[in-house]
Amino acid sequence: MMKRVGITGNIGSGKSYVCKMFENLEIPVFYSDDETKKLYLIPSVKELIVKRFGEEVYFEDGTLNRKLLSYHLFKNEEAMKFIESVLYPALNQHFDEWCEQQKSPYVLYESAILFEKNYGKYFDKIIFVSAPEDIRLQRVMKRDDCTEENVRSRMRLQLSEDLKISKADFVIYNDGIKAVEPQVEAINKLLCC
Repeated sequence: MMKRVGITGNIGSGKSYVCKMFENLEIPVFYSDDETKKLYLIPSVKELIVKRFGEEVYFEDGTLNRKLLSYHLFKNEEAMKFIESVLYPALNQHFDEWCEQQKSPYVLYESAILFEKNYGKYFDKIIFVSAPEDIRLQRVMKRDDCTEENVRSRMRLQLSEDLKISKADFVIYNDGIKAVEPQVEAINKLLCC
């Protein structure tokens, strides 16, 4: 039976960088954010969202008006719960179908909010990618071309690294000091057994 492994880390920790290393070892990675974006375009999902938020939440070309939807979601907790109730079951079904197509000893499910949404119970093991806050801050400011306050406001929405480390089965330190590749290879060996 193929193992399902969650991989998470706080903003700027380098999850994508680490996931690419697993992909180089021929381990399939399900990027939950990317897959969630695709769900907004499924007709049945789109219909529910339009019914709740109105036609203007999609542009004329059929793509999602992310700014407008974000505006609705951040000012209204009920709206966020509604979106999650629509998207998460569809995402879980999509992940199950995706897993059935994979031929590896395990797969990775990448998500920044694995612990925030209590998804830990759905996985055989969880990998946490850790990096010091100052490094994460610099990475995100550079990547997203934004202010320190903007990044800190996003950081405040996530649980602490210490809490997540205590819940994880494996921790990969991406601090610019310890080499990441040997850590990935060691975890891969253990998960392939």
